[in-house]
Amino acid sequence: MDCPPVFSSGDVVSGRVVLELFGETKVDSLKLHAEGYAKVHWTESRSAGSSTAYTQNYSDEVEYLNQREVLLQADNCEATVLPAGRHEFPFSFQLPEETLVTSFEGKHGSIRYWVKVKLHRPWCPVRKIKKEFTVIEPIDINTPSLLAPQAGTKDKLARTWYRNFGQVSVTAKIDRKGYTPGEVIPVFAEFDNATSRSIVPKAFITQTQTFIARGTMKQKRSIVATLCGDLVSARTRETWHGRAIKIPPVGPSIQQCRIIKVEYMLKVCVDVPGTSKLCLELPLVIGTIPLHPFGSRTSSISSHYSVNLEWLRMAIPEQPEPPPEYSSVVTEEEAEQRNNVVVQQPAEDLSGIMERPLMAFVQEFRFRPPPVYSEIDPNPQPLNMRPRCMTC
Repeated sequence: MDCPPVFSSGDVVSGRVVLELFGETKVDSLKLHAEGYAKVHWTESRSAGSSTAYTQNYSDEVEYLNQREVLLQADNCEATVLPAGRHEFPFSFQLPEETLVTSFEGKHGSIRYWVKVKLHRPWCPVRKIKKEFTVIEPIDINTPSLLAPQAGTKDKLARTWYRNFGQVSVTAKIDRKGYTPGEVIPVFAEFDNATSRSIVPKAFITQTQTFIARGTMKQKRSIVATLCGDLVSARTRETWHGRAIKIPPVGPSIQQCRIIKVEYMLKVCVDVPGTSKLCLELPLVIGTIPLHPFGSRTSSISSHYSVNLEWLRMAIPEQPEPPPEYSSVVTEEEAEQRNNVVVQQPAEDLSGIMERPLMAFVQEFRFRPPPVYSEIDPNPQPLNMRPRCMTC
C-alpha cells in the first residue's frame, strides 16, 4: 500500500488489480465499479384484526458514489490472450467533491463504500472480487458553533398524590459542544435538593442512532459513558467543580445523511422521590479534528482554553461504574413505563456500544485497515488464474 485506505470527499482512490495466471488465458474484459450507499432496513409486525397479522418492511437508500472504469477491453470483439504469470492493472478515480458521509455500521442500516472488479472470459462464469474502503468526513471542532459553551437549568417538584416533598433543581455547564474521542469533559453542575429525601446525581453520555424510511423513524439508543456523584442529603446543595467524564472510542457524529443520523448527548440526572427522573440534556458533537488551542485562533478563545487545561488533568477512575440501561435515565415523557427505583444493570449493557461506526479511534483512522469483503462463485469451476484487487 502506497497510501492509507481511508479517504474523504475529493480524495483520489488509486490501486491495482492483480491477475495471477497459471496458464495462457483469454479475457473479454476486466471492469471496475466503485460504489457507495447508505441503506436502512427493518421490519415491524402489524395487526389487521383479531386473527390477522402481517409484517411491514421499511427500507431506503441514498447513493453517494457510482463510478465505472474499464481496465481491459477486447478489441474487435476478440478476446485478449494473456500469457501465464502476474499481470497488474492500475486504476484511479476521484471521490465526489461534495461532502460524503462517514462510513457506518448500525443495527438497522449502514453506510459503505467499495470497489468491485469483474473478470469476463469466453464461455466461463464471471469472476468477481469486492473490497471495501473507509470514508471519514472530517468534523473540525475548532469552529465557533462547536466551541460555544453549553448550559442549562431544570427543576421538578417532588410529590406523591396530595403530599409535596419539595423541589429539586439541576444546573449544569460544559465548556463547549464539540469534543473528540479520548477527551475528558469537565462537568460543572449544582444540585439543589430542597426535598426531605436524599438524591444521587449522575451524568451519562448517550448515543442515538436514527434510521429513517418511508416517513417512519427507528432509533437505537446506548449509554457510552457514565459518572456517578455523591449522595446529596435532604435540604442540602452539592456542587461539581469540573467532575470528569471521559469520552470512549466512539465514532463521529453523522448529521448530513438523509436516512441515518448519529447524535450524542450529555445527560445530567437525579432521581426525584415520588416522581419521574429529572434530566438536563446538553447536546454534544463528536468530531475528528481535535481542539488546537495555540493555532490561528482569537486570543479570547485561546485564553479561555488555557484556563480549562486544568480540567484535563483530572484523573479518571481505572474501573468506572458500568452504565445502566438507557431506560433508567430517560424522562417520563420518553418512556411508557417508569419505576421509581434505580435498578443496577450488569456490565454487559455496554454491548450496545459495539454497534458503532467502522472507525472507532477517529484520531488514528489513517493507520487502520479497511474492512474486507469478497464474493466467491457458489459453484466454482477449475480456473487457471487468481484475481486480486488492491487499493491504496
